[in-house]
Amino acid sequence: MIFISSLKHISQLKIIRLFAALLLTLIILQPLVIISAGERGVVLRFGQVQPQILNEGLHPIIPIAEAVKKLTVRVQKREISAEASSKDLQEIETDVVLNWHLVPDEVNLAFQQLGDELAVVDRAIDPAVEEVLKAVMAKYTAEEIITRREEVKGAVDQLLSNRLRGYHIFVDDISLVHVNFSDRFSEAVEAKQIAEQEAKRAEFLTLKAAREAEARVNWARGEAEAQRLLKEHLTPELIQRQAIERWNGQLPTIIGSEGLKLFNLESPPKAANSTPKR
Repeated sequence: MIFISSLKHISQLKIIRLFAALLLTLIILQPLVIISAGERGVVLRFGQVQPQILNEGLHPIIPIAEAVKKLTVRVQKREISAEASSKDLQEIETDVVLNWHLVPDEVNLAFQQLGDELAVVDRAIDPAVEEVLKAVMAKYTAEEIITRREEVKGAVDQLLSNRLRGYHIFVDDISLVHVNFSDRFSEAVEAKQIAEQEAKRAEFLTLKAAREAEARVNWARGEAEAQRLLKEHLTPELIQRQAIERWNGQLPTIIGSEGLKLFNLESPPKAANSTPKR
């Protein structure tokens, strides 16, 4: 009985040791890999990139023979400052914000061609942005870059998208945050704007004065025409008639030097209200 009990105890120890060794082997060899959300796995077999791409989830791999490089396919932001020259040879410094991501089904090709995300930025994105900005800005004058900014942005977006697509990179959006010119050009633009504003103000004042003068002339002509018509139609009979119509029925009273009241008796006397005696 003691012998059997010892065998059972030894068997249990072997099982525990075997399980621990197996667990340690799994930890060291890592035959399973987890791809998190927003990632893709590039499979390397003896260092060679495989066509297979691991999506999100748990995946088995061959220990020692295979390794997995995880790459994010989420949208990433890159801020770049680049210098260029306009068509009229004005120096321009542009601050660009680029949103981009790796094409999920082509991460193995991007890794094989460029490397990880840092290599993608250094070897593809930054040089492409600088080159595209120089090519696009050279097609516009400095003034056109200001007045046709949306058109310039569209040209940069299209050219950059086509260029980075060859590196398995998708351009989500690009913004020209700041477009800065030299101090000399900025001062010239400001002086031109001030001159244009002054010219518009002078034109407005001239037009206003002309309209006011025209209004005064028209008013004077109207007054003269009114006076002429009044003289033509204003006869003595009309004046007397207007005076009668406006009379309130009371005779004017005039105070003499001695305080006596004098009356205007030019109106015909009233008929005597008397009857002849019989």
